[in-house]
Amino acid sequence: MARDYYEALGVPRSADTDEIQQAYRRLARKYHPDINKDPTAEDKFKEINEAYHVLSDPDTRKRYDRFGDDFRRVPEDYDERVRASAGGYGGGFGGGGYGGGGYGGGGGGRRVHFGHGVGGEGGVDFEDLFGQMFGGGGGYGPIPGADQEAELELPLEEAYRGGKRTLRLDGRRYDVNIPAGVLDGQRIRLAGQGGRGNGDAPPGDLYLVVRIKPHPRFRVQGRDIYVDLPVSPWEAALGATVAVPTPGGEAKVKVVPGSSTGRKLRLRGEGMPNPRGANGNLYAEIKVMVPPKPTARERELFEQLATESNFDPRKQP
Repeated sequence: MARDYYEALGVPRSADTDEIQQAYRRLARKYHPDINKDPTAEDKFKEINEAYHVLSDPDTRKRYDRFGDDFRRVPEDYDERVRASAGGYGGGFGGGGYGGGGYGGGGGGRRVHFGHGVGGEGGVDFEDLFGQMFGGGGGYGPIPGADQEAELELPLEEAYRGGKRTLRLDGRRYDVNIPAGVLDGQRIRLAGQGGRGNGDAPPGDLYLVVRIKPHPRFRVQGRDIYVDLPVSPWEAALGATVAVPTPGGEAKVKVVPGSSTGRKLRLRGEGMPNPRGANGNLYAEIKVMVPPKPTARERELFEQLATESNFDPRKQP
């Protein structure tokens, strides 16, 4: 990320969960590529999504506050490993550190900062630091590799149906099983494919963070999918059964007589699949369309309707 996550959402570091959620919703509406056609909107939308997914999770936020941009590279049980390997000294880095002349103390020892998470100073080479502490002359023994993250961008249809995907990251090939119904922001775990361990220690895991590409027709909210359903004035007035697209194929929906633009028709279970519960729903939102260039006969019929009808849409309750 190019910017601080708090800065990306426009909230102070003291912001609570509600403030973070409100800021995210406001910015997501503003920068969603379906709404904002600015060429930079999609990148901005991805940035605020990433910031929200980190800061909305208390444990992840705590790690980010402490380690800054390097929080994904530090093992989750880092403090326990430090204490165990160093014979139980101090409170670990970034949280008071070693006293008595050691790390972070006042006796002339080396102070280590983790990105902007501690005082806003520069980052640190963790692989070099871990090598010094737990191997390479330190004699403290091996340490498992850190977990890593990468983004996996998927078309909506692929996220809907799932399947297999082969991708390359940093010159390595990965075979990925994508579960049907995976949502934006969810993570797919590739065990043992993360950072290398020190010595004989096992590697960490690689987590692929799913990003669903904006779709020209469908909009996803949670597991529900929304789609516009164009209908003619006579279909809206008289009712009709019409075809509606879904990510899984075409379906039929009944337009109730007297339907106006904005009315939502629910197709139960036609939204994103859910392997652990009920599927989402698909909502077809009616859009009444008129002929852009009516024929002479169509114009005659519309004029006849205008003469005979007492309907005034501006006087409806």
